Amino acid sequence: MKHLVRLVFLGFICSSVSGQPLPADQQPLTLDEAVRLALAHNPDLRASDARVEAATGRAQQAKRWSNPELELSAEDWPVRNGRGFSDAKQTIGLAQTLPYPGKKTLDGHIGGAGVKLSEAVLAVRQTEIVRDVKAGFFRVLAAEQLVAVSAQLVTVAEASATTARKRVDAGAAAYHEQLRSEVQLEQARTEWTGCQRELVTSQQSLATLLGQARPGAPKLAGVLRETPDAALLADIAGERLAQHPSLNAAQANLERAQLESRRARLEPYPDMKVGFAGGRIGESDQTIIQVGLSLPLPLLDRGQGKQQEARANVSVAEAELRAVQQQLQREWANAQQRYRTAAEQVANYRERILPKATEALRLIQAGFEQGKFAFMDLVDTQRTTAEARLAYQGKLLELNLTQAELEALLQPQANTTTNTK
Repeated sequence: MKHLVRLVFLGFICSSVSGQPLPADQQPLTLDEAVRLALAHNPDLRASDARVEAATGRAQQAKRWSNPELELSAEDWPVRNGRGFSDAKQTIGLAQTLPYPGKKTLDGHIGGAGVKLSEAVLAVRQTEIVRDVKAGFFRVLAAEQLVAVSAQLVTVAEASATTARKRVDAGAAAYHEQLRSEVQLEQARTEWTGCQRELVTSQQSLATLLGQARPGAPKLAGVLRETPDAALLADIAGERLAQHPSLNAAQANLERAQLESRRARLEPYPDMKVGFAGGRIGESDQTIIQVGLSLPLPLLDRGQGKQQEARANVSVAEAELRAVQQQLQREWANAQQRYRTAAEQVANYRERILPKATEALRLIQAGFEQGKFAFMDLVDTQRTTAEARLAYQGKLLELNLTQAELEALLQPQANTTTNTK
């Protein structure tokens, strides 16, 4: 039985590192494919793309003049002692509103700025989706490993509980040893159930990001990266952050606000309405031509409110641009610090904690077989080693999640390749 416990746990150690092979008939989902599916099927991206189309339509419409007006009139219509309508002055003509010079040009520029802004917002959302898909992909990978590790921990706990019962029945151990092993078994089962729920939740979240393009929970290809990307640890944020889509969106919003402010300054200058008509005078049957001109007088409304609003919007856009710049710098600094910390912790686990835990387990197993250690010493050491491997998976997940954030800040559109080994 001593050898059985050792073989079961050694099997746990090996399987927790290498993972289980995938069936040949399943097509694993790579990170590149997951990103591609999300960019093609995510409903939020579809909505953002439709907003670009809507902004394009508004920009095209803003350039158009208003339609001409058809005017029909009958004046001086005699109602007594006459031929009625045939004696009236009859005219037919067209009237067209002529916008003040510069207004339509600015309207077109404002529409173009709106298209640019909506495209930048789409790029921001694409960057966020790529980041979220990577994070979701890594969470599923980590959850799969946690399920595998916790399942093997249950196997070890079951073997330990069985051994403890046999030792108690044989009179070689006290009853509390059996109770202690059974408590650890229940704890292992509870942790395993929690890891399974976490895996299902992670798979559902990833499927939502992919727009449920692939039904079910596909197997994932790849493992979590164990070493940091040296380029992300360097101080390279300056020029790269200046190309981030959120900064482009804030700049486009400022440009649109500035154009709207210029447009508001033209508001007091009225549009002119010109009309041209031709007709006849009924009594004399003379042909006539009429030319009309109407011009609103900006006496009561000179657009002061619109101008004030437009100036305030420019100030808002300028402040938002500065806020985005500061936010990007802050997010970069925080993410890079977390990345360094995660890299150090992963290296510490890989190079010191896990080797020491494995060596401690080996020594306890050897001593237990020689009668130097109690059975519960072996059980405690087995659990400590398993918990160290569970913690190691958590540190790996943090390393990969932080790398996804840094890549989203520095390579918003280009970097959609996998960073799993």
